[in-house]
Amino acid sequence: MSWTRYLLAAAVAGAIGAAAVAQTHYMPGPQNIDLPADWQQRFIRYATVDNAARKIIRNLYVNPDALAAARPGQPLPYGTLIVMADQRARLGADGNPLLDQSGRFIPEPGWIAIAAQEKRQGWGEGYAANIRNGEWEYARFNGDGSRNNAPVEACFTCHLGTRAQQDFAFNFWDYVRDRR
Repeated sequence: MSWTRYLLAAAVAGAIGAAAVAQTHYMPGPQNIDLPADWQQRFIRYATVDNAARKIIRNLYVNPDALAAARPGQPLPYGTLIVMADQRARLGADGNPLLDQSGRFIPEPGWIAIAAQEKRQGWGEGYAANIRNGEWEYARFNGDGSRNNAPVEACFTCHLGTRAQQDFAFNFWDYVRDRR
């Protein structure tokens, strides 16, 4: 075999091997989502929501690639990773959240819970039609970023029941629509 044919054969074999690895079988579940270690530095916070009933502050972040590729009125792009990080609101002596000069809750330091929503092509297969959220998966994490293995069915139910027409994303779909 000539050197050129050998290199060509090696390249083809490598490509086939890479394709086989890339085509690993998808199994539905939160294990598909990894929380990037640098999400707090790299991701863009696009919304902050005071939740009076729970006395928490929800901080919503998205990966920069998804923000750059998102278009109003279009499904969100594959690779969109939305992170929701909750903080406790600082409470006054009466047990009610303290407010800053803008009337917003004052956060306590640190996260108490983190949730993630990620969209990938082919994700969602294997879920029953009554809970499937397009090609989205959900995962929960503890405040320190470690995986929380609590069930995520409530994520599917909530997003399905309220936002199916907006690609199952609450504030980010609205943010994309309104920012342009």
